Amino acid sequence: MQKIKVLHVVESLGGGVFTYIKDLTFFFRKHNTLFDTTVAYCNKRPEVSNLNLKKELSNGVSLIEVDINKEISLRDFKSLYDIIKIYYSLQPDIIHLHSSKAGVLGKFASLFYRKAKVFYTPHGYSFLRKDIMSTKNNLFYYIEKYTTKFLGGTTIACGDSEYDLAKELGKALLVRNGINVPYILNKHKSEKLCNNRIVIGTIGRIAHVKNPDLFNKIALNNPDLDFLWIGDGDSKEILNAPNIHVTGWLNREKIFEHLNKLDIYIQTSLREGLPIAPLEAMIFQKPVLATNTFGNKDVVTHEKTGFLFTNENDAQKYINILKDLKICKKMGKAGMERCMEYFDLNKNFISLLNIYLDCLHKDIRKD
Repeated sequence: MQKIKVLHVVESLGGGVFTYIKDLTFFFRKHNTLFDTTVAYCNKRPEVSNLNLKKELSNGVSLIEVDINKEISLRDFKSLYDIIKIYYSLQPDIIHLHSSKAGVLGKFASLFYRKAKVFYTPHGYSFLRKDIMSTKNNLFYYIEKYTTKFLGGTTIACGDSEYDLAKELGKALLVRNGINVPYILNKHKSEKLCNNRIVIGTIGRIAHVKNPDLFNKIALNNPDLDFLWIGDGDSKEILNAPNIHVTGWLNREKIFEHLNKLDIYIQTSLREGLPIAPLEAMIFQKPVLATNTFGNKDVVTHEKTGFLFTNENDAQKYINILKDLKICKKMGKAGMERCMEYFDLNKNFISLLNIYLDCLHKDIRKD
């Protein structure tokens, strides 16, 4: 039987999107041999360029590099042309676009290649950015609105907040992000692997969207606690509090080693699609302290699995509560239970697999 060709076009294969794509390739390899998967990605971020993607992703996955600039520029015409060439060369049955820029370019490219069903996952809409002027956010909103209206495709939101926005813009489905629960559970150590000081930490790229300035302020307000940033990035110099340690880029095994050292996981980001790292922390039974923003509020149940906060004063109030390690453990256990119920990738990716199969079966019935 001829395999179903699926092409994933990814703006930048880093952070949570990388984890999503990696887990997806392994899931489809294990659960369904009908699919032939190709990932077209932009190799721009250092956390990706330092990886051997052939080893990181599942066996049999094909990789194609394509230059996609994050901001709007004349280079977009070259990117569009390259994506069209990939479509015609590969002849995919399903095209799944990831992140806003790949979504827009990929939809335009599909005008020249009509044979595939097109899906799009924003992983955090660009018009929610807080590092740009409101006029630019408005521009991004209308680009999303009218490309969805006139170019079609189905948005597959990765979280409930993203789904609510997607439904306002056009046809949308919900497939929540998830993690490989059995695999992550196997990496969890029941006893914390560090000294008696409370450790608060996060995982990710040190960039404006992750709000390292707020992380640094919270650390300065708590000199009696240790803070750990698992990752690296261009904004590293912002993290100058003496009680912050930055690990640099690490492989997955090392990340889990450091995650075991935490008492509290903190997410200071300005926006998210649905973040992967807090889910891993929840399986490790860490309470999650997160900014009350898109994506984060889909993960944390306030006052049950952790706390949602709006500023450093709020954060301080909740840190003082979480200094009671009995409360930490209670919330950590509740977080693990919530994660297993809603964010198990094996359950959620089955929904994605069925969406793929269903769209093709509809075409077969029409024929």
